[in-house]
Amino acid sequence: MTTPAGPDRRAWVEQVMGLPVSIHLRGPAVRTEAVAERVARVFAELRRADAVFSTYRPDSQLGRLGGAPPDPATTTNPLLREVAALCETARARTGGWFDARRLPLPLGGVGFDPSGLVKGWAVARAARHLTDLAGHDLCLNAGGDVLLRAAPGRPPWRVGVEDPDRPDRMLDVVERADGAVATSGTARRGTHITDPRAGRPAGAVRSVTVVGPDLLWADVYATAAVARGPDAPDWLATLNGYAALVVDAAGRVRTTPGWPGSRFPARPGAGRAGSGAQVAVSSA
Repeated sequence: MTTPAGPDRRAWVEQVMGLPVSIHLRGPAVRTEAVAERVARVFAELRRADAVFSTYRPDSQLGRLGGAPPDPATTTNPLLREVAALCETARARTGGWFDARRLPLPLGGVGFDPSGLVKGWAVARAARHLTDLAGHDLCLNAGGDVLLRAAPGRPPWRVGVEDPDRPDRMLDVVERADGAVATSGTARRGTHITDPRAGRPAGAVRSVTVVGPDLLWADVYATAAVARGPDAPDWLATLNGYAALVVDAAGRVRTTPGWPGSRFPARPGAGRAGSGAQVAVSSA
């Protein structure tokens, strides 16, 4: 008996926004020029976003503001206006724990750093070039912010939450046919997330991985949870449609109700020694 062949697969990886961005496609036309052109448009759009929002490039539009927030009355770039408005929405949704205004300027005043929102926003926006590709499955991974789509009847993608101290070891694996997975924490970049109320780096939580329907909000909620610290799991449990795995500074692992993992099923107090989480993707 001959086993039917599965859909063809192809992957692309490029360095964008200072990190590796990978696109994995499964489907009948992944090796066509038309699909390759769509993939190229995704990477081009991410580069355009970087040219506007990079906090590391002095020639970016955000860099030319010198860290100051864009003025809604004078800012002509629609992307800057959109992201600034989304950051205010995110601040309201998280009770102020996500706050793009938290950086002080050298000469006084409040600065603006939307980095915790921009990556998820940019990836979801760029992925529109591929999400309408009929009969194809998509996994777009930008440094641990992952957008997933699978056609009806196709196997889901498997997303592994890594232990960064032992990259060959997974804390858990989730299967998702659609939606998003986002991770924020200190494992790879140190304590780069600030507690906006205390004005100092947040260190009580090593890592937060959030799954849900929307990548932008999964990313925002993961960042806000790291900033919140010890009560992050309780707050994450209140978010409708989202679930999370949290690793605290002592290596304890907790999940919120609805967590879709295989090793830590949907229960609020699962504990296990671990050292952090990053998202790694393997196709089903």
